[in-house]
Amino acid sequence: MTSVSHPDPGFAARLRRREPLVGYWISLDSPVATERIAGLGYDYIGVDGQHGVTHQPGWQAAMLAVDARGRSAGLIRVPSADPVAIGVALDSGARGVIVPMVENAEQARTSVRACRHHPAGTRSLGGPVRAELRLGSVPAEIDDRVACIVMIETATALDDLDAICATEGLDAVYVGPADLSAALGARWFGDPAAADTLEAALRRITETARRHGIACGIHVPDGESAAKRLAEGFTFATVSSDITHLQQAATAHLRAARGLADA
Repeated sequence: MTSVSHPDPGFAARLRRREPLVGYWISLDSPVATERIAGLGYDYIGVDGQHGVTHQPGWQAAMLAVDARGRSAGLIRVPSADPVAIGVALDSGARGVIVPMVENAEQARTSVRACRHHPAGTRSLGGPVRAELRLGSVPAEIDDRVACIVMIETATALDDLDAICATEGLDAVYVGPADLSAALGARWFGDPAAADTLEAALRRITETARRHGIACGIHVPDGESAAKRLAEGFTFATVSSDITHLQQAATAHLRAARGLADA
């Protein structure tokens, strides 16, 4: 097989340097919409393969849509810390994976190893598929260009946070604030009774990640919240989602058409 080499490590290198990055979240299985959003200038586009409606058959189309604009890196949130799913996501051309519900260092190590080829990990060399076109065919070089990001969403993960962040080869931790707030006692996301506890946990996560020299991200509802979290010490933030903004925009236009817009 002919070796394909790409000298620019791109997104993964920026993440490891802890550069401030802003991303956008895709829940809908619409490559046309994904392609349009990918041309807006976000640093990365996260495609939800866990809770969204884009499942494995659609991952490749989503990554093709992102790559078509040449502006953003495509990431896939896989359903779990399953090496098979992680391999499929990366073979689809993703520049990294987001692994949900990681609760301990062992699950973090499994995720990292699934992103790396021998001898650093367990990933199978994909050959002439989508990933080779963007990342090359030299295993060590591919590994350098792929980011492994694990989510901190549970009380158990907080208990093992230091060990998770110390995992060799891990590039970043990423807060799922809805699940984390529920784990900390919130009755619903945004419950004011759990707000202080959640903020304390977020400070602890950013400080622990910084101490271990890895990036730390969070999902946020809007651009203003992204700016706020980046100023607080997070190094990347993902804005809302396509399905949320679709509903918000449609609702606003309906209210305006019926004369119900806020004064």
